[in-house]
Amino acid sequence: MASTPLPPLAVLAGVRTPFAKAFGALVSVPADQLGRVAVEGALNQAGVRPDDVGEVVFGNVSGPPEASNVGRVIALRSGIPQDRIGHTVNRNCASGMEAVFSAWHALTEGRSTLAIAGGTESMSNVPLLWNRKAREFFLAWNRAGFFGKLGLAVRKTRPALFKPVAALELGLTDPTCGLNMGQTAEVLAKEFGISRAEQDQFALTSHQRAVAAWKRGFFDGEVVTIPDEVTGNAAVAMDTGPRANQSLDALAKLKPIFDRANGTVTAGNSCPITDGAAALVLTPADHLAGRRPLGFVRDYAIAGCDPRRMGLGPVYAINKLLQKTGRQLSDFELIEINEAFAVQVLACGKALASNDFAKRELAQDSAVGVLDFDRLNVNGGAIALGHPVGTSGTRLILTLLRALRVRGLKHGLAALCVGGGQGAAVWVETEIT
Repeated sequence: MASTPLPPLAVLAGVRTPFAKAFGALVSVPADQLGRVAVEGALNQAGVRPDDVGEVVFGNVSGPPEASNVGRVIALRSGIPQDRIGHTVNRNCASGMEAVFSAWHALTEGRSTLAIAGGTESMSNVPLLWNRKAREFFLAWNRAGFFGKLGLAVRKTRPALFKPVAALELGLTDPTCGLNMGQTAEVLAKEFGISRAEQDQFALTSHQRAVAAWKRGFFDGEVVTIPDEVTGNAAVAMDTGPRANQSLDALAKLKPIFDRANGTVTAGNSCPITDGAAALVLTPADHLAGRRPLGFVRDYAIAGCDPRRMGLGPVYAINKLLQKTGRQLSDFELIEINEAFAVQVLACGKALASNDFAKRELAQDSAVGVLDFDRLNVNGGAIALGHPVGTSGTRLILTLLRALRVRGLKHGLAALCVGGGQGAAVWVETEIT
C-alpha cells in the first residue's frame, strides 16, 4: 500500500562539531557533551531560543551508560525546558538520518512546531566489557566474606580473567552473518571486481576534496569549535582526519586489515573510527513565518538487504526513493553517499548502473542510473572527515544542503549503508519546486 507523502520539512539551520579520530582530540568529551555543543550552535545559528524547542531527537549507536537516553540528556544540558520531550533512536549508521525522519513525523502530527534532530557518537568512550567468567568472579567476590575472597583469589584468579572484551569490536560485527563491517567490504570488492588501486584513488580524492573545502572556507559555516573547557585540553576547531599530504604512494604501503592474505581494504581506504555530533533545527514548511531556511527535506526511503552485502544498502534505498517519487538519479545535482569504505561506494556505483543487477536484485528491467562521481561527495567524505556512526546521517543532510546553497543548486540526494543490511536515502532541496 502506498504511503501518504509527508509535507515538506524545513531545515532552519544546522551545525556540527569537528570530527576527530577516536582516542584523539575529543577523547575526554562524552557523547552528551558533544551533542550539547551541536545543539547550542544550531540554536544560535537559527536565531531561536531553547524555550522555542518542543522536542529533541538524537541518533546514537553506542548508548553511553551514563546517559542512556542521550537525546533527553542533551536537551536538558542545552537549556531546553524540562517539560519538553526528547528521545534517542538507533538505526546503526543511519541513526542521525533516522532522527530527522522521527522528528519530521512528530512535527507532522502536531506534537510540536519546532524540533531539534541530530546525532552524536563518542566512539572513544565505547566501554570495555568483562567476559562471562570475569562477571561471575566479581559477583562471587562481592558476596564473599574475607576468607571467601581469599579462596577466590587463590583458586580462580587467572590472567585471562582480566582480559576485557572490546564493545566497539562487537558492535562492528554483524551477529547474523558473523562478518565485521570490513569483511563485508571485502565481499563487495570480490563480487564487483574492484581493485586496490581504484579504492586508494577514491580515498585520495576524498582527502583532497575535504582539504580543499576547508581551505576555501566551506566548513567554516558548518563546524562549531569545541572549547578547551569542554575538551579539558586544547580547543578543537577543525576535523582531524583530512590529510593535506595524503598520496597514493602512502596509501599503497598500507596492508589489508580484514583479509590479510588476499584483501584490498585497508585503514587508508576505510573511514576512521570517529567522535563528533551534529544538529539541525526543524519546522514544518508552512510554519516558516517569513524565515528563509537552509533548505527542505522532501522525501525519504529505507530499504533492507543482505547483511553480508550491507554496503549496497544505498542502492536499494535510492531505488526505492526514486520509485516512490517518480524522480531519476540524473535529477539530482549533488549526491552524498557515506564513505564507510571506498569499495562500498564504488560498488554502489557499479550496481546502480547495472542492468543485470537491476533485473536480479530489484525486479526491474533497467538500471537505476549512472552515478556521476563528479557530483558525489564534492567536499570530501567519511574516509577523510570521519564517520561517527550515530552522527553521519545528520551530517550528510547538513553538508549537502550547504553545498547546494553555495553552488546555487536545488536538488540533492543523500544515502548511507547501514550495518545489519539496510540502506537509507533522502531527497533534499534548497527551494521547494
